Amino acid sequence: MRHVIFGGDGFVGRHLAPKLAADGETVVVADIVKSDLPHYRSMRFVTCDVTDPVSVAGVGLRTDDMVYNLSAKMLSPIQVRAKRHDFFFPVNFHGTENIIQAMDKAGASKLVHYTTDMIYGHTVVLPMTEDHPVAPLGEYGLSKLKTEELATEWRKRGMSISLFRPRLIIGPGRLGILEKLFKLIDWNFPVPMIGSGRNPYQFISVFDCAEAARAAWKAGVPNEAYNLGSLNPPPVKKLLGDLIRHAGSKSILLPTPGWAVKRTLDLLDWLNMPIMDPEQYLIADEECVLDVSKAERQLGWVPQYRDEDMLIAAYNEYRAKMDGHAVATRQVPAE
Repeated sequence: MRHVIFGGDGFVGRHLAPKLAADGETVVVADIVKSDLPHYRSMRFVTCDVTDPVSVAGVGLRTDDMVYNLSAKMLSPIQVRAKRHDFFFPVNFHGTENIIQAMDKAGASKLVHYTTDMIYGHTVVLPMTEDHPVAPLGEYGLSKLKTEELATEWRKRGMSISLFRPRLIIGPGRLGILEKLFKLIDWNFPVPMIGSGRNPYQFISVFDCAEAARAAWKAGVPNEAYNLGSLNPPPVKKLLGDLIRHAGSKSILLPTPGWAVKRTLDLLDWLNMPIMDPEQYLIADEECVLDVSKAERQLGWVPQYRDEDMLIAAYNEYRAKMDGHAVATRQVPAE
């Protein structure tokens, strides 16, 4: 068996590939770019643009390949409204379609595919299990939901497809919107929260994400969807307060009327001056906590990293970068 990772040079893929190689597996990374990563000395890399069916076919899939689709366009950099569909859909939806069609032609039947928790939209039911209603709030979540619908159709044709819906993925090399937060803290500026800050905020570590993909392969690639998130996420107020104390900052947390902030951000979005994507700020004061017990029951997967530790590690990386210290990670796009 070979493990073929589309988008394998990206954030999760660069951790999954060496995990599989350490298991003694043959790994092929297919991506549009190739970074200077040490594990490429022992595995094959194929240049591939998933938006081009010919390029995907050039990877040369085989019948017994285990396939992973980690290719995606993320919410960073922020796009203006008019450009969002054409930014997200070519890679997120049509790229997935091209990969599945190439698998079909090769007779390959096992796929691990990453979508997002943003397919859920507003919190309707707690706990947020995989059966939560889906109603994406923008083109990113919609592009991912369409790939889940695609997976449903191909499962009927005999494919085994495991779907993962992660919360905000953080880890070495990815700061994204957190960089704005860290600057406020470094400058001792007030840190505004959308709402009171009493709602919990949940991350997922890139290391836990990579392990989930490996667990799905080990479990035989169940035809199921799985939430990915941390355990026991703390309230936003505590999460940010602990970070401010760690940084030795004089910043204070500033609660705001959530509705007023959202309407202001809506106006800026309509004026094509977005500060955040609507899919981020519209749920910022809601209790968006994923129940991840299904992955534990069926895959034996349990997240190992706490939200507090992940956020502080990200801040330490940011500070090292600002101080000019060598950071042995490549920057990758943020969700």
